[in-house]
Amino acid sequence: MSRIVRFHQNGGPEVLRIENVEVPPPAPTEVTLQVKAFGVNRAESMFRSGRYVESPVFPARLGYEAAGIVTALGSEVTSLQIGDAVSIVPPLSITRWGTYGEVANVPADVVVKHPASLSWIEAAAIWMQYVTVWGALIDLAKLTRDDAVIITAASSSVGLAAIQLAKSVGATTIATTRTSAKKDALLSFGADHVVATQEEDLVARVAEITGGRGARVAFDPVAGPMLERLAAALAHDGIIIEYGALSTDATPFPLFPVIDKLLTVRGYQYKQVVRDPARFAEAKRFILDALAAGRLKPVIDKVFTLDQIVEAHRYLESNQQFGKIVVTV
Repeated sequence: MSRIVRFHQNGGPEVLRIENVEVPPPAPTEVTLQVKAFGVNRAESMFRSGRYVESPVFPARLGYEAAGIVTALGSEVTSLQIGDAVSIVPPLSITRWGTYGEVANVPADVVVKHPASLSWIEAAAIWMQYVTVWGALIDLAKLTRDDAVIITAASSSVGLAAIQLAKSVGATTIATTRTSAKKDALLSFGADHVVATQEEDLVARVAEITGGRGARVAFDPVAGPMLERLAAALAHDGIIIEYGALSTDATPFPLFPVIDKLLTVRGYQYKQVVRDPARFAEAKRFILDALAAGRLKPVIDKVFTLDQIVEAHRYLESNQQFGKIVVTV
């Protein structure tokens, strides 16, 4: 029996329970991990609360990321060995697989031997954010040094990863945060500009920063009324990449700015990369090379233990964090 986090109904963090569960052997294309640490993501909070693109089947596991040691191999797995130290890129379904707990079965094709220089905590905090950002900004938007990119929710782990990756290709980063509380931290981290959206006019500030042209790219997990402001702040032929729905307000479609400026509004998930073998291989090469060179480095905000999983989710939803929340096992 292993200690596994499950929930039996949608709700707040309090629905999460640690239960003793008999984890079955891995399927032919899976491996079993002894989990050392796992990352905590907004997608998991939304899945738990019933506001995600997938719906749980109760009793449900959850968790997209983990780092640990391979303890068993499925009959068709030849790329890994028992004892390998690995981390996992989020698989294609949170309903089918889950990583919150002492043991997890995961698809072998999303398992990566990460750089040995990374701790378990760091290794559990890389793949969701960097694969998401690579797919959106490099593969989809084709971001270059000539571009300005608006990064909303910039103090999240994905937001900080977007700043790092955009800076690595020379783009101008315009980070947004709701208030000035995290402004200095974002500037110190490397954002070229920071806009506190509850205190400043985003459209006017972006126009000022870009000499009136607007930003070519916006990378946004918020939606809601923010979509209209992003459309107004973009340059002609710009692209808005929507990868989340953190706002609980309705999301009006900015029809006239989209038509007038020939904008693209693109829904996006990391799965676009993972389900495409060529893109997936390219993303892993880019990220591993950048990690080894120090161009990318995960920012860890706070570490909880498995017994503190409810507190970890409460902290995630408090919006206090600057970087990644990780749970050790």
